[in-house]
Amino acid sequence: MPKTVLVTGGAGFIGSHTCVELLQHGYDVVVVDDHSNSSPRALERIAKVAGTPLAAVYGIDVRDRRALSSVFAAHRFDAVIHFAAKKAVGESVEIPLEYYDINVGGTTALLAAMHEHGVHRLVFSSSCSIYGNATEVPLTEQSPAGPTNPYARTKLLCEEILDDACRRLPELSVLALRYFNPVGAHPSGLLGEDPHGVPNNVMPYVAQVAAGRLPRLSVFGNDYPTPDGTGIRDYIHVVDVAEGHRTALEHLGDENGMRVFNLGTGVGSSVLDLVAAFSEASGRQIPYEITGRRPGDVAELVADPSAVARAWNWATTRDLATMCRDAWRFQELNPTGYGA
Repeated sequence: MPKTVLVTGGAGFIGSHTCVELLQHGYDVVVVDDHSNSSPRALERIAKVAGTPLAAVYGIDVRDRRALSSVFAAHRFDAVIHFAAKKAVGESVEIPLEYYDINVGGTTALLAAMHEHGVHRLVFSSSCSIYGNATEVPLTEQSPAGPTNPYARTKLLCEEILDDACRRLPELSVLALRYFNPVGAHPSGLLGEDPHGVPNNVMPYVAQVAAGRLPRLSVFGNDYPTPDGTGIRDYIHVVDVAEGHRTALEHLGDENGMRVFNLGTGVGSSVLDLVAAFSEASGRQIPYEITGRRPGDVAELVADPSAVARAWNWATTRDLATMCRDAWRFQELNPTGYGA
């Protein structure tokens, strides 16, 4: 089983929770993060929550091939978990070239460094967004890809690059985890989602509205073919996502080649369902306004998580109410995020 793991983007939302999960299960963890959308203070929180320090931290851009190669030269990695990427659907429509540069360029640079230094095991942070405007839900791993925005296309392109690499390099073992909508926070309240500027994702935005930092939530469209007209998503607790990545590490040795798994609950919730659940968790009303649809959004994305359950006997354990309670706890304890 891999014991020394490189985590790119380890100070980010999902990365930081995954680092805690790995440290608590005896892994040595090295982080690479340029903090373009994360805080260095998250790394201090990781050590506090896990009760053990990170092995090393490097403040570099994963696209910097010379710097990345020096990290590989300094450590003997058993595996890599690759989170480092830009991740906002709406933003990707505005700055598509930057998304391709960072997400695809970062992945190819990482693959080159792994190949140079003889590291053959990778868990890749993929996304349900590659399924696009699906006509049937829930979505299985065999559902056709149909990305509707540059962010989703970068994730699909990275998967295709990884698949090509595995065909050329039979020693490679890659697990691409297509998780759906990670939300929530660590139950300690010490780790959570703290994006730079105005949040692009709905849960931290709702939390800041509840706290009075933002005036109201913009609900992008109420004319989708869903029960209340708002978009439906499969929200998954970030700690469940972290546990899924740790479980993936344990199964990298099952076989070589490229494998893909969905990580989700299999339960869809609309934006208004989320607003109601967060109002209940916080004890505060969440003011919102209906606006036009956001370019690149789709009506419904819900996982069929049965494949990973069969393969690894793994499933999520936390519901939407828990996600909202934990996210609100982080917001209350960190009213201005990690910058407090």
